Amino acid sequence: MSESLLRPDVMIAFAVMTAVTVASRLGGYWLMRYVDITPRVRRMLDALPGSIIVAAALPVAVNGGIIVMVALAAAMTVTIIRRNDFIAVVTAMAVAALARAAGLGG
Repeated sequence: MSESLLRPDVMIAFAVMTAVTVASRLGGYWLMRYVDITPRVRRMLDALPGSIIVAAALPVAVNGGIIVMVALAAAMTVTIIRRNDFIAVVTAMAVAALARAAGLGG
């Protein structure tokens, strides 16, 4: 496995992905210098992390079956109660792991 990670094409792909990620983040900071932070913009920025999580989780939920649905429901419940994304993610992973260990799902 370590041989495949050290191939030149894999290393170039890692470098390109890193450069794109850094450019995206720095570009966002650069662009936000020109935006007035109004209450409306602040609400949008506050909602952004949750919308990114939903955008990443929705395709998995659609294709993942009942265990994924239950894990996401647990995560949403924890998010509503605790308002902590990290605890919600850990809870979802624990629920999914316990359900799979119990033999539920496929």
